[in-house]
Amino acid sequence: MLFLDPTYMIFMIPAFLLMMITQGYVSGAYRKWSQVMARSRFTGAQAAQRLITAGGLSVNVEGIRGKLSDHYDPRQKVLRLSEGVYNSPSVAALAITAHELGHAMQDREGYFPLRLRAALVPAINIGSYLGWILIILGLILRQTDLAWLGVLVFSGGAIFALATLPVELNASARAKQLLTDTGMIVGEDERRGVNNVLNAAALTYVAGLVTAVMQLLYFVSLVGGIGGRRR
Repeated sequence: MLFLDPTYMIFMIPAFLLMMITQGYVSGAYRKWSQVMARSRFTGAQAAQRLITAGGLSVNVEGIRGKLSDHYDPRQKVLRLSEGVYNSPSVAALAITAHELGHAMQDREGYFPLRLRAALVPAINIGSYLGWILIILGLILRQTDLAWLGVLVFSGGAIFALATLPVELNASARAKQLLTDTGMIVGEDERRGVNNVLNAAALTYVAGLVTAVMQLLYFVSLVGGIGGRRR
């Protein structure tokens, strides 16, 4: 239904284009710097162990399948590295490993934006479905109060995307500092590579925020338009 609405496409096409461009940038940065070997010759797994020791963290390291599926699990205190990162001594692998360990540091310190994001997850999981239902029911029944309630519930997605930004940017800042302090990254070229990979990743969260905000604005305009016609 939404994809047949020209207004929806007006709102969302710029966001979709931004997301596609960002994904291309991320893939390009990862592809380029995954082929450049760091002078330290530490693989992602080896770097993780050294950074864990240097940071005084209690984290286990595991390899997982997939490409760019790397993540830190705060519940199990486990860093999971994809195949292309776990066994690779590339600049990209070191950047990704250090970034995920940045999240482990946030977890240990009780970093407030990380805790806020985690607290939002249950509400977002419910709101992403309930919001749609309330909006559609409100539009069908021409009950603007119900539709506005749906918009309010649906807005949680944009709030979550906004809360994610400081978490990811802070993790990247920690990663750069970790790699520099431990001497795993040396030389201007390697620092540039780390910045390139992490900045590209950060842009995906900016694009995600733009997409969530544009979708929310579409629903605001849709429900507001119906409310205006009723008046």
